[in-house]
Amino acid sequence: MRRNIRKAHTISFSGILLLILALHTPAQIIISGNDSKAQLQNGKLVVVPEGEQNVSIIDLKGPSPVVKATLSMINSIFGPPTNIAITPDESLALIAEAMKLGETEKGPGFVPSNLIHIVDLRADPPKELGTVTVGKQPSGLSISPKGDMALVANRADNSVSVLSIKGKEVTLIGTVDMGDSVSHVVFTPDGKRALVTKATKNLVSLLAIDGTNVTDTKQDLPTGIYPYNADITPDGSLAIVANTGGSGRSDGNVDTLTIIDLQANPPRVIDHVVVGDAPEGIAVSPTGKIVVAGLLGGSDAPPDAFFYNKRGRIVVLGIEGKKVTRLEDIELGGVPESLAFSPDGRWLLVGNLLDKDISVLKVEGTKVTDTKANLPLTAHPGAMRGRAR
Repeated sequence: MRRNIRKAHTISFSGILLLILALHTPAQIIISGNDSKAQLQNGKLVVVPEGEQNVSIIDLKGPSPVVKATLSMINSIFGPPTNIAITPDESLALIAEAMKLGETEKGPGFVPSNLIHIVDLRADPPKELGTVTVGKQPSGLSISPKGDMALVANRADNSVSVLSIKGKEVTLIGTVDMGDSVSHVVFTPDGKRALVTKATKNLVSLLAIDGTNVTDTKQDLPTGIYPYNADITPDGSLAIVANTGGSGRSDGNVDTLTIIDLQANPPRVIDHVVVGDAPEGIAVSPTGKIVVAGLLGGSDAPPDAFFYNKRGRIVVLGIEGKKVTRLEDIELGGVPESLAFSPDGRWLLVGNLLDKDISVLKVEGTKVTDTKANLPLTAHPGAMRGRAR
């Protein structure tokens, strides 16, 4: 009998342990920000007031990704496809409302907003908790590796907003004047620095972070033309910047990724890798083995443009030490500008703006394969992000 009691206790303890692990294991999600009020039609931006704006929460735990929930929420295709950030524990998401419908000098159109939406991802179903006011046209944003701070690039205010995150409470605690328009900001893995892209100046700026104190170091690094987005390898050794060129649009000319050595003192540019026409979204795999950039490749152009293509593509590059080398291109849908890896690196999702769907790609080591099992959406995907790491 004593043996049976001991066995029962063991089973009970194991069950409790599994329950605890389940409660504390992140859900493995990616969020897509979708906008059909601003549509790209025949290469021109068209205002569609009745269009939907929402965010889709994609569950990655099962055998294949599925759309778990879609929340109606103002967000925008304006700004880089990094207008979303998720805390490391996947409890909260921050969604930038970069632009909103309003009156312009030419009539109804889009004007800068100044709100960040806060989403409770632990609620069932997920729900919006409220908003926090930041600078004008909040765009690319990131959450710190500890999950206690967020930085937001305000394009129309030439500033970076500093947000404190305590549980479900998100508050503005500071603003850093950057002197020029900024499009995206990303933390280094140790949380002590951040990189800010200055697209119109062809520069990346370095921020220093000490607790809640964030300062501009005034160290600017030269990039390629129109650096829009950036990401950093998991070991913190490299920053990789996507230089979109053409003021953020395709123009028929090749563009580059800028490779920055963050371990050098001071950090410096060590390489430029040619990838194709208009790399916009960029993401480094959680494994650190590859980086992927989404190439507009003429799919955002008018059909009569000499460089027009119906479909864009992604370019996959291998990372070995501080060397970044092009591996392969994969053709996807129209304007594949947003992309994100699953937290475990098994999946790569790419939002096809014109096709109103998401391509699902399988990742094995450095090999990326299109499964052709696209996820349909109710609005056009313009931004996508996995959790902070």
